[in-house]
Amino acid sequence: MINYTLRQLADYLSAEIDDSNAGLVITGIAGLASAKSDQISFLAGAAYVKYLPQCQAAAVILRPGDTQHYDGVSLIVDNPYLAYARLSKLFDLSADSIVRAIHSSAVVADNVTLGEGVSIGANAVIESGAVLGDEAVIGPGCYIGADVQVGARTRIAANASIYHGVVIGTDSLLHSNCVIGADGFGFAPDGDGGWCKIHQLGSVVIGDRVEIGASTTIDRGALDDTVICDGVKIDDQVHIAHNCRIGENTAIAANCGLAGSTIIGRNCTLAGAVGIVGHLEVTDNVHITGMTMVTKSITTPGSYSSGSSAIDTREWRKNAVRFNQLNDIASRLKALENDRNK
Repeated sequence: MINYTLRQLADYLSAEIDDSNAGLVITGIAGLASAKSDQISFLAGAAYVKYLPQCQAAAVILRPGDTQHYDGVSLIVDNPYLAYARLSKLFDLSADSIVRAIHSSAVVADNVTLGEGVSIGANAVIESGAVLGDEAVIGPGCYIGADVQVGARTRIAANASIYHGVVIGTDSLLHSNCVIGADGFGFAPDGDGGWCKIHQLGSVVIGDRVEIGASTTIDRGALDDTVICDGVKIDDQVHIAHNCRIGENTAIAANCGLAGSTIIGRNCTLAGAVGIVGHLEVTDNVHITGMTMVTKSITTPGSYSSGSSAIDTREWRKNAVRFNQLNDIASRLKALENDRNK
């Protein structure tokens, strides 16, 4: 069991604390409604204030302006949600399960370079010329192709497939079943009703502190590399096509699809199920809301949306009919304006 005193947590967060409570022992984190008397919780926003009166937590992380809502023990910080995120690392048990060894069933080529403290799980395959940095973790059943480079302290979870020549930086995390470096979707019409495959000669280069979700696929470039820059966070079941470039600290939620040669800037967020047409550019500091279809480049920072939200089905059907009439209505309106201007 993990134990920290409230003083230790306060020091870790640089939080304000009443010294009379410094010795309280904390064994975990939980939400306001479910926290037990040996756990710490946090108030992320005004919508959750209603849970404070019944909260059983040993302490609650609050903003300075929220102390009037809670009479119990508290840690005071400017951003409770960020504090929760930082504390989650202290209570994460997954790192404790890593065995710093090479499993007897793993297949490791003779000329693989292994750093200090590398872990390779059962039935993993590491091909010729691969380089694994210090304390890298390769989960059970993973495939690491020829000449792949995996940076120090990067973790690749079970059954991920990393194709030849892919480069992954330090302190990154790739979840189960992701596929990095498969061929991009490249075919040229052969003039006879068929297709000639364009062999994908680039690779994928992934920076430091990148997280890639389960079953996400990132295709290798056709000629140049597909590039995922430092600090990028990608959710589950995302597809990033060949020759895309994702800028630093951009976050992409589940089920997004980026067509080939899309360039996304720094510090962007793509909400769930966003689609982006190929060969477009999105500038820095852009937020794209859920299920938006981007069909032209975005050159100005800000929030962008498309589509429509759910409404009553009967109302939607009426609106769908009117949508199909828009071109005719616009033509008639233009004709009326022309007549008026004569």
